[in-house]
Amino acid sequence: MTTQELVATGQQLPVMEAFYTIQGEGRFTGHPAYFIRLGGCDVGCVWCDVKESWEAAKWPVISIDEIVEGALAYPGRLVVITGGEPLIYNLFPLTQLLKEKGFSTHIETSGAHPFSGEFDWVCFSPKKFKKPHPSIYQVANELKVVIYHASDFEFAEEHAAQVNPTCELRLQPEWSKADRFTSEIIEYIKKRPAWKISLQTHKFMDIP
Repeated sequence: MTTQELVATGQQLPVMEAFYTIQGEGRFTGHPAYFIRLGGCDVGCVWCDVKESWEAAKWPVISIDEIVEGALAYPGRLVVITGGEPLIYNLFPLTQLLKEKGFSTHIETSGAHPFSGEFDWVCFSPKKFKKPHPSIYQVANELKVVIYHASDFEFAEEHAAQVNPTCELRLQPEWSKADRFTSEIIEYIKKRPAWKISLQTHKFMDIP
């Protein structure tokens, strides 16, 4: 099979970076985790802090065996697959192999492509720049909406109305707009207790 065919089947994937750190956001804040950041994204968030991940061709294409071997080098058994936009790819082969090796598998995604993979936790963070695929709503464990503009509160409610009833709802100030929106988010959540606040603790604590 060609490299293109192996990527299409999920046996190989373009990896921008993979690193062991502390999860800084959401339900699993504070947990040690091995992050696998896949290259490639067609969502195009203007405030994205990893725009270098957008072009998949810039990054080495690696077999899923090699990816999992990298994760096994560390004691933690929680893996977070992120991007870029990881659902561009078929994630079943990678997640199945990770689970065979004893990992808990998590994903952080905009949901812009059909859902694939075997995940223990799905963090769905929709973006205005590309409409989510309908398959994400029933599998999402956590809805995280980044507040960059005042209209994002209404955007958050539109998606909250579509996720499953057990999905956790979180609002997170975009880092550069935190001074503008943090107090507004706090007041919003106090009036709407179905929501929780999400903070990027790794940025406050300078965790790489």
